[in-house]
Amino acid sequence: MSTTLPPLPIRAEVKARLEQIFPDGAEYRSFCTRQIAADTVFVFLYIGAIDGLGSFLGPKHIYKFSDEQEALRSDAERLAYARSCSKPKFLGRGAQWYADNTREPIRDETLRQGLIPVGAVADRPDLATTSSKPRYAIMADFAALFDPRIKGKRLVALMEKWRSDHLAPAAKARILVVQSGRTNNTSGVSLRLPNGESRQMKPGPSSVVTKHVIEEFAPRFLSNPAAIWVSESGNKVVHSDNKLAKTCGLNIDPSRNLPDVILADVAGKHIFLVFVEIVHSDGPISEMRRTHLLKLATDSGLKEDHVAFVTAYLGRDQAPLRKNLAQLAWNSFVWLASEPENIIALYAGGNTPTPLQALVQRAVRLHAVK
Repeated sequence: MSTTLPPLPIRAEVKARLEQIFPDGAEYRSFCTRQIAADTVFVFLYIGAIDGLGSFLGPKHIYKFSDEQEALRSDAERLAYARSCSKPKFLGRGAQWYADNTREPIRDETLRQGLIPVGAVADRPDLATTSSKPRYAIMADFAALFDPRIKGKRLVALMEKWRSDHLAPAAKARILVVQSGRTNNTSGVSLRLPNGESRQMKPGPSSVVTKHVIEEFAPRFLSNPAAIWVSESGNKVVHSDNKLAKTCGLNIDPSRNLPDVILADVAGKHIFLVFVEIVHSDGPISEMRRTHLLKLATDSGLKEDHVAFVTAYLGRDQAPLRKNLAQLAWNSFVWLASEPENIIALYAGGNTPTPLQALVQRAVRLHAVK
């Protein structure tokens, strides 16, 4: 066991830094930033279980830890805990932080589904999976992010470098998209329509999602996309193509409770419409909403299999999607700005062709071509 111990931060600082390292939009964020994750990282540092130093941690080191033990911060006291905790019938000092049966969520969620997949923790390859010996070590570059002597711009730079080195490009892109929806940019959001025209929308998460629907969703899932209607909260019209709407037989009347975005695919023999609701806090494509919008389309002479319904969110780890899940209509889609290449299909079953199938088939063809 190594006698080299890292500087020890206070427990609250570990959690605060984890939330900086894994900002909103980061994959596995909940498993990497909740209190039990912060306590896990703290104990890694406390006992010096850092990759390459020969010391290892087991879940027991965490759930047996206590406030009384945390107060003992000398190197000798820290090393004594590391050694004695691994022994049978170890009791520890004071009231332990967690119950003994917390070993499973520590092992299976915090470590195996959280810190290990992102490269923050290593698992000893030389131990059998059934071994009870301590087997986990925190990676040195990750441990360095909790050095209490490093602060300010230097700490931010180290965190950014760690994310750059360890997170996949798609994961970093998700973070940027979600973060862009949370900024207080007072200059607004610039939107580029499929026809090349630009519009300015007010700042805010809904505008960010709308921008991604027009600039990312439309070209990915439609062959020749066009925007018929784009609006903001407060019934502000951002864009309305009345000529194309008339071609589709649509009566663009804001008083008719239109969706946030109406897209059209004008590539085929028949125009294909996509009704999109932008959700930041409320208003998904529910069964009632789907029925209303379908009537709007069929009253214009369109067939049901030429219409699709999409609810667009910033990310799947955000509260609005969790809140709306039970309300979402069957035979509709969920699309996430933070994962633009994917789409969630809520398929109601049956053998008859549906607009859902039509959009899925369209997407598959486009992806095959690209």
